[in-house]
Amino acid sequence: MKRGPQQREKKKLSMSGLLNVAKRIFSSISSACKHKDKKISLCDCLLSALAMFSLKFPSLLAFDRGKAEPIVQDNLTRLFQIGKVPCDTYMREVLDEVNPEDIRPAFLKVFHEAQRGKLLERYEYLDGYLCLVDGTEIFHSEEVHCKNCCKKEHRDGRITYHHQILGAVIAHPDLHQVIPLCPEPITKQDGATKNDCEQNAFQRFLSDLKKEHPRLKLTIVSDALSANAPHVNAVRNNEHHFIVVAKADGNRTLYESLKGITKEVVITVGKDKYKFRYANDVVLNDTKNAPTVNFFDCEWVEIEGKREKKGYCGWITSHKITEKNIYALMRGGRTRWKVENETFNTLKNQGYQFEHNFGHGNKNLHTIFALLMMLAFLIDQVQEAACGLFQAALAGMESKRALWERLRSFFQLYQISSWEHIFIAMSHRLTFKGTALPLDTC
Repeated sequence: MKRGPQQREKKKLSMSGLLNVAKRIFSSISSACKHKDKKISLCDCLLSALAMFSLKFPSLLAFDRGKAEPIVQDNLTRLFQIGKVPCDTYMREVLDEVNPEDIRPAFLKVFHEAQRGKLLERYEYLDGYLCLVDGTEIFHSEEVHCKNCCKKEHRDGRITYHHQILGAVIAHPDLHQVIPLCPEPITKQDGATKNDCEQNAFQRFLSDLKKEHPRLKLTIVSDALSANAPHVNAVRNNEHHFIVVAKADGNRTLYESLKGITKEVVITVGKDKYKFRYANDVVLNDTKNAPTVNFFDCEWVEIEGKREKKGYCGWITSHKITEKNIYALMRGGRTRWKVENETFNTLKNQGYQFEHNFGHGNKNLHTIFALLMMLAFLIDQVQEAACGLFQAALAGMESKRALWERLRSFFQLYQISSWEHIFIAMSHRLTFKGTALPLDTC
C-alpha cells in the first residue's frame, strides 16, 4: 500500500534526524568525570539518558532494568546510536560532572533545523514570534540536597532545599505544539551566599538569547510577577517586545493613572464578544526612572457549544496599541497559558515524569537530567508539528501517554530496524503488508 504524503518521514525533523543532531553535540563535549572505568563514553551516557526520557521510562531504575534485556540493548544501539549503555550508578556519576552550559548547543541546533525546515514560519506572530517565559519548581526536599540547591529556612526551624528552572517556548495562539528554547536553571551560583531567583535567571536567559539568536524578533510574554521596571527595562535593552499581565492589586499606580484617559473598542468574532480599554504612553509606576508602557485590558464572553465563558485580564506591552492590532495583542497575551498547559502540564501529566527525582547528585546531575528531559520534549514537539509518520502514529492513539506506552512496549518486544519502521507499525496497528515487526525468538 502506497503511503500518502502525510505519512512520510521528514528526514531532518524526524526522530532519527534530530537524534543525529543531539549525538553530534554530545560527541563534542569533553568529559570531566574522573571515574576509573573509561569504557563507556560521555556521549553514550548522555544519549542513554536522552533515550530514557524519549521512551518515557518512569524512573532510572526502570530504564536500568529494561536495558538489561538483549532486545532492548539492540534497539538502543540501533535507534539511539548508543555504543554501550551504562548502568544507573555509572550514568549518575558521569552526568553529575557535566557542565549544564555544554547541553545548550543541542537546543540551538535543533532550533536551527526547525528554521531550515520552514517549521518556524508557522509560528510568526506580531512581526516576530511569541516567546512565553515562566519559572517552575523541579525538585523539593527536606533531606536531599547539593551545593547548587537553593535553601529556605522556615519559621518552625525546618530547612528545605529546591531547584527551579525558567522555561521559555516559542508558541502561536492557533498551534498546539510549542518550540522550547534551552531553559535557564535557577540554582545557587558559584560563590554566591544568597539564593538564585527568577529575575536573575531571566537576565541570564536574555543574555544567552541575544548571543544565540541575535536576529530573532521576539515578544516576551510573561505573568504578573514580571510587571515591574527591571523586567521591562531588561527586555527593552535586549531589543525585544513584551506583553506582561498587569493586575490592579499589583500595579495600583498604573490603574489609578488610567482613569479617564483610556479609549474603548468592542470587537465581535463569530459569537464571541470582546470589550477593550487601552491607553498608550503611560508610566508603569511612581518609582524613579519608571518606564513608559502601553496598557490594555479586555472583558470577554466566549461561546463554546452551549457554554458561555466570561473572563477578564489586563496587560502592559511595548507594542503601540491600535484598534487594528488590539485583538491580536490580546490573543498573544492569553497565549501565555501555553507555557503552563502545553509545556509544564504536559511534562508532569503525559508520561515525562517531570516531578520524579531521577537522581540528584552532588553537583549538576539534577539540572542535567532536567535539561535532557526538556530536550526530549523539544524533539517530540518538533516531530509532532512536522513529521508525518509521528503524526500518523499519534492519530491512532487515545493520548500521548498511550503512544509512549506502545512505543516502549515495541522496544521491549521487537527488533526494530529504524524509527520509520516503528512509527509505520504503530500507525497501522501491524495490519498492513510490510509493517509487521518480527519477534526475536533466538
